[in-house]
Amino acid sequence: MTYKVHEEKDRFSSRLATIPGVRTMPSVGDWILLEVDSPSDLARKVNRRLAPGTALGKAFDQGEERSTPPISVPRNMEGQVRVHVRDPKVNEVLLNTLRDVVA
Repeated sequence: MTYKVHEEKDRFSSRLATIPGVRTMPSVGDWILLEVDSPSDLARKVNRRLAPGTALGKAFDQGEERSTPPISVPRNMEGQVRVHVRDPKVNEVLLNTLRDVVA
């Protein structure tokens, strides 16, 4: 199944905006910028849960080599993290993990 990145970005961004404490920011390309509390802690917790070899990590990777972490803290941008827009199934794994970590 193929998907259009801009359509998936809109869908994924809308879903991310439903998470309490997460605010979507204007973003370009295939990244979504999120304003959050404690971005470094949040990124560390999400990336740990989605680490290669874990059950969630395997679902996130979908058998592909990972070139970027699921969530990262951009330099010189306080209070923000960014997520890469991927396949809808993979994005749902990240969304649910992020929702669990923020709760």
